[in-house]
Amino acid sequence: MPLTSVTRRSVPDEVYEQIVGDVLHGNLAAGEALPSERRLAEVLGVSRPAVREALQRLAHSGVITVRQGDATTVNDFRRHAGMDLLAHLLVRNGELDPAVARSILEARLYIGPYVAELAARRAGAELRPNLDAALAALRDGPDPVARQRAALEYWDVIVDGADSITFRLMYNGLRGAYEPALVALAPLLDAETSLDAYRRLAAAITRAQPAGARRAADDLLRPGSVSLLAALDALEAAP
Repeated sequence: MPLTSVTRRSVPDEVYEQIVGDVLHGNLAAGEALPSERRLAEVLGVSRPAVREALQRLAHSGVITVRQGDATTVNDFRRHAGMDLLAHLLVRNGELDPAVARSILEARLYIGPYVAELAARRAGAELRPNLDAALAALRDGPDPVARQRAALEYWDVIVDGADSITFRLMYNGLRGAYEPALVALAPLLDAETSLDAYRRLAAAITRAQPAGARRAADDLLRPGSVSLLAALDALEAAP
């Protein structure tokens, strides 16, 4: 088990990150038993409470299974883990994983229009003040990164309007995965930062036009998604 000493003591986040990294890189295989809590603390150079907290987080994330009085085992993260692992999967060893990036783009492209439709059905004009504020931030954004941050806030308003806890948690996971790579991806996604397209979507939602909101959301999301998907295909095809 290729663990290394953690440089700062009693930091559960570092223990969590290291074990997650080993699972995702295949250094810890599904079904493999982890060392005891005491042994992990010794190897990592941290306190047992720090290890215990990290293991609880890993179990909550679906990365491991902890059984009292039995070995703690590694799960197949593809079958057991949740959306919180997306950020770890998207960027590994400082490099973007094209397959994971593609899956995130596909999810936003197909989920986004339906979320917009729900917002038009369930919230409508109630969203006008917050959408207007988000549109102003988009209009005044000085660069692609600022505009993408404003776009995330815009979609936050729409997701709230959809009033679906499942879509809210899914969006949180997608946003959490995207934000660490935002600086690198913003120039490509800036293609979809058309203020008119955002205004059309906001208008359809606040006028309670579900079908129009769905179409406007697709019109908004598709250009940036297509650009990024083409860039990812080129990246994967490069020698």
